[in-house]
Amino acid sequence: MTKQPTLAPFERLLTPAEAASALGVSLSWLAKARLRGDGPAFIKIGRTVRYSESAIREYLRARTRTSTSQK
Repeated sequence: MTKQPTLAPFERLLTPAEAASALGVSLSWLAKARLRGDGPAFIKIGRTVRYSESAIREYLRARTRTSTSQK
């Protein structure tokens, strides 16, 4: 179970296209990652998906490695 990031007051929420661009991945990859549950944490507002900037930063931080042998 991953830790859910907390939202700072009035933190900017990114659209899936903006989040994909920030991560350097396709919209399709991001949508599939949501289904698999292994992508960045996201927010559902009605039928709209948004990503907090802190969730993107946390996702990148959690995947930062110093060696190819790290898991």
